[in-house]
Amino acid sequence: MSEKDYSGKEGLKKIAELVKGIKFTMLTTVLEDGTLHARPMATQDLEEDSFDGNIYFVARGDSPKAEEIREDQNVLLSYSDADDGKFISVQGVASLSKDKALIHKYWNASYKAWFPEGENDPAVTVIKVKVTGAQYWEANSSRIVRLGQIAIAAITGGKTDVGDAGKIAV
Repeated sequence: MSEKDYSGKEGLKKIAELVKGIKFTMLTTVLEDGTLHARPMATQDLEEDSFDGNIYFVARGDSPKAEEIREDQNVLLSYSDADDGKFISVQGVASLSKDKALIHKYWNASYKAWFPEGENDPAVTVIKVKVTGAQYWEANSSRIVRLGQIAIAAITGGKTDVGDAGKIAV
C-alpha cells in the first residue's frame, strides 16, 4: 500500500472524489461525558469541481445530535464503499443553521417522514460540517483483482499493493 497525502484544493478535490456516490455516512459526535455517539446520516451531493470543504445534512434541531453539536462542535464522518474499496474518515467542525435558503437547497421530499410540515417545519435544521482533515484508504483495482492479489501474496508470502492510503489536510 502506498502512502499519498493531499492538501488545500487538491485535498478538497480528493475528499469529494472519494465521497461521491456514497449516500450515507456515520456522523460521530462527542457526548457530554466524552464518549462518542455515531448514527447514519444522508450526505447531500458533493460536486468534485466545486466542493468548498463543507458537507451538509438535514436534521431535527431538537434531536440529541443537535444538542451534542451545541455542546462540542468536533465531529467525525465515516464513509465506506466496500464494493469500490473506498474508506474515508473526515474530521470537521459542525454548526447548526435554520437558514431557509439552505433548508430549501437540501430539502428532499423523503424528509417529510421526519418533518410532517415539510421544509417549513420549525424543527428542520441544516448541519454544516466544515472539513478540517481526513484519512483515507482506496483500492487501486477491482474487488476480484484485489482478492486475487491478496490470495497470491498469502500463498507465496509476498507483499501486495492493493491500494493507496493517506492523509488530507485542508
